Amino acid sequence: MATVTTRAAYLRCIECGEEHEAWGTLTRCECGGLLEVVRDLSALDGDSLRRTWEARRLSLLPEDRSGVWRFRDLVAPLAASELVARAEGNTGLYPVPHLAALAGVSELRLKHEGENPTGSFKDRGMTVGVSVARKLGASNVACASTGNTSAALASYAALGGMGCVVLVPAGKTSPAKLSQALAYGARTLAVRGDFDVALELLQKLAPELGLYVLNSVNPWRLEGQKTIMFEVLEALEWEPPDWIIVPGGNLGNTAAFSKALLELRELGILDRLPRLAVVQAHGASPFARAYEGGWLELLPQRADTLATAIRIGNPVNYPKASRGVRALRGAVISVQDAEIMDAKALIDRSGIGCEPASAASLAGLRKLRESGVIDEDARVVAVLTGHVLKDPDATSEYHSGQAPNANPPIEVEADEAAIRAAIGDS
Repeated sequence: MATVTTRAAYLRCIECGEEHEAWGTLTRCECGGLLEVVRDLSALDGDSLRRTWEARRLSLLPEDRSGVWRFRDLVAPLAASELVARAEGNTGLYPVPHLAALAGVSELRLKHEGENPTGSFKDRGMTVGVSVARKLGASNVACASTGNTSAALASYAALGGMGCVVLVPAGKTSPAKLSQALAYGARTLAVRGDFDVALELLQKLAPELGLYVLNSVNPWRLEGQKTIMFEVLEALEWEPPDWIIVPGGNLGNTAAFSKALLELRELGILDRLPRLAVVQAHGASPFARAYEGGWLELLPQRADTLATAIRIGNPVNYPKASRGVRALRGAVISVQDAEIMDAKALIDRSGIGCEPASAASLAGLRKLRESGVIDEDARVVAVLTGHVLKDPDATSEYHSGQAPNANPPIEVEADEAAIRAAIGDS
């Protein structure tokens, strides 16, 4: 396989500005600040990159078939032999005119990251994080997770022949997600505490235990997640929508999306920037509260929401995400669980389907439109972060109740007349 050619990168602390070598095991600066990947964009030509990315779509090389590594020039300077990949990315961007009409905007498309190999956007970050771990010679990788991160890391670690440790909140992880981590062979610890407690413990113990942490505190993870934006904009022929809407939990996507968009503008690939809206569940909304308070401070909270993928009360990427929202003239709001589940039912009924946290995008769009933040003539892309089967219990419970969009099963007698009557009543 050919060598992945891209300009070398380095890591820089967003707090103190200290620069670090790209290929070290640090995931935070010594000052405690988050690290970000920096590369010299002046050495790259935007038009040439676009042509290169388009040409790679016709290639049969594994690194070109990946929706992450096809954009490797802006992802990670690795050799193809170092990549741990599963043909991630290349997810659908679906126009949904009926949902656009319901939301009150002129155009709505759904970017469905649930179509990734393990069913969520986390695969984009993990192919990069685990590939970097391979380059570093790491034997064991680890994460704390509400479910999707553990599934993705377990899969890519197994593919790369590495040991994997995951910490999940005991009794608060969807069995569907937990089963993926177990199936892929991860050493799974159910911690008697929430996600934030699990992540804090992991970061403290990782150096002692020889674990390379691949939560989104790891800057390489976010480089993979940038490619969601690259795919969206390429599909739109590099004409940005007015708004991009994404659910917000640990805020890795918020940080990654803003970084991707700002890099594309610096390269001259975009002539204008879309605005970015982040939607949180009301019971896990410290980012929305910080936004409403003028970014004065982040006040962690004890997270409580049925949207388990965003059940995070102390988001580690707050400094990067808040900076990104400001740069993109964005907005942050929270929505109730009932609004999320009603929106999910509408997305599911469209034939696309998503996990509860994903539907926060549509619920947030409706709320932003009602408040006038988003105009009626807006062109919008909403990101769905996970597959409909990631949390089947939540779906079944919704449809067995009296919710506005419920579609409960109909129990009938085992005879022709009963079936005929039930179908005739539909």
